[in-house]
Amino acid sequence: MRSIRAALAVLLMLGGPALPQGSGPPIPSDDARMLPVQAAHGMVASQEARATRIGVDILKRGGNAVDAAVAVGFALAVTLPQAGNLGGGGFMLVHLADRHETVAIDYRETAPQAATADMFLAPGGEPDRAASRRSGKAVGVPGTVRGLAEAHRLYGSGKLSLAELIAPAEALARAGIPVTGGLADSLPRSAGLLGRWPSTRRIFFRGDVPLPRGDSLVQADLADTLRAVAEGGPDAFYAGPIAGRIAAAVRAAGGPMTEADLAAYRPVVRQPVRGTYRGYEVVSMPPPSSGGVHLIEILNILEGFDLAAMGAGSAAAIHTLAEAMKPAYADRATWLGDPDRVRVPVQGLTAKSYAARLRRAIDPEGARPADSIAAGDPLPPEPDQTTHFSVVDAAGNAVANTYTLNFSYGIGLVAEGTGVLLNNEMDDFSAKAGTPNAYGLVGGDANAVAPGARPLSSMTPTFLFRDGQLYLVTGSPGGSRIITTVLDVIVNLIDFRMNLAEAVDAPRIHHQWKPDVLRVEQGLSPDTLALLRGRGHDVRVGSSSGSANSILRSGGLLSGAADPRQRDTLAEGY
Repeated sequence: MRSIRAALAVLLMLGGPALPQGSGPPIPSDDARMLPVQAAHGMVASQEARATRIGVDILKRGGNAVDAAVAVGFALAVTLPQAGNLGGGGFMLVHLADRHETVAIDYRETAPQAATADMFLAPGGEPDRAASRRSGKAVGVPGTVRGLAEAHRLYGSGKLSLAELIAPAEALARAGIPVTGGLADSLPRSAGLLGRWPSTRRIFFRGDVPLPRGDSLVQADLADTLRAVAEGGPDAFYAGPIAGRIAAAVRAAGGPMTEADLAAYRPVVRQPVRGTYRGYEVVSMPPPSSGGVHLIEILNILEGFDLAAMGAGSAAAIHTLAEAMKPAYADRATWLGDPDRVRVPVQGLTAKSYAARLRRAIDPEGARPADSIAAGDPLPPEPDQTTHFSVVDAAGNAVANTYTLNFSYGIGLVAEGTGVLLNNEMDDFSAKAGTPNAYGLVGGDANAVAPGARPLSSMTPTFLFRDGQLYLVTGSPGGSRIITTVLDVIVNLIDFRMNLAEAVDAPRIHHQWKPDVLRVEQGLSPDTLALLRGRGHDVRVGSSSGSANSILRSGGLLSGAADPRQRDTLAEGY
């Protein structure tokens, strides 16, 4: 009962004014929008304000960064159902200041044991996209609940129980949250997906239409599931009635998942990948995420160019960034997969000598066609709807966490009686070598479907260290654009000397090799776009991407920046 009373107190706090901010020296800027939030003792930056405030409350109650991150992760399953989840999976990077140690927790979904390499091929041998994105075959075994619970067991402060960290999420699910902001925007856009399933309609619809703006989203079944996990730990999710209902829902939708698949799921603690960039140490997520490997590969290539002299937003800088991105995405298609099943040449891909070879192939004046770029041979020197949040506590412990259902609302199916939305992460496997997935990413045999395998991801939770001290915590959603979003933030900070808010807000660019298109956000000048097209780039100006909710630590002061591209983001500290 104590944890429930604490959760109700948090609910009252969520409806009140923002928590008071810490004080610190102002950062020069001509635009107040571009100033990061500052605090001395702790900071949380996430895609949803209520979840951020829950995390800050956990820090104020004596929890550490991991405790706060676990509470935020469970809260987002309630307040950001498009991406926050119990029925998906993700990656958590944890920095333990007192041990001078950083670990990576891989709680990515796995393929059911009955999965086969050709399960997403139509009779003619071509990929069946409906099967890999909209049917029960698309659902991977969820990792989030065990992943968050394992993070708390291994690295929590010991001052707050798992039940106390789950209680705010349960209270929100049971009391209901107002349908406003991004939630209100997303429901009508996803009406066709959500409306397919009676169990989902009962939660997210009123009659024949999605819950209207101003209504209340009550998730009683999800609250009961959260309470079961709070009382029984993760085993309550992966065995017994909840697991039975999840497996039954997947099988009814045409998938092969069994209760045994759920019972067998375990997260994996891995060593992060490491590199350097202009005197900073870069620490990021290892395979089965491709994010850290290729972030470091691209930064290694860029280190040989004077981006600062080119200028932020210049055609020369954007051209150089795009040309450095292309070979990394070509390598991704060939080399990356589940490291427990295929050999991923991490050392070779992240070697400075390999980057030097790739750098020499870049023409400073002209774009190289994608077809002229193939995966390199790194072996001798020696794999859209997501959400990211960052947490730093007073001791300097930090968490960068990115997790997902893959598409917005995943497959759209809520397992009857659980409130749990199910993912469609199986689409991240290569249905057929050389064919693109939903994000246009080309995959190879290294990322083929196999029983128990973890699909390749682009999630890139990342830390930067300076002189051995934590400097930056960042990451982003965005499908194939996640790696380049994190790259853009780092380059803006280090090369172009922007403050954190400016670095997060600045227009982003992305090239993923194939399709051979340079995607840019609005905000670049027409002259710059013309110069890029003159160099041979197929430039497409499109919608914004990512939500790089980030925290910078410098001089004993924390600066937080919530990405303004999403409506409900909040960075807050104390």
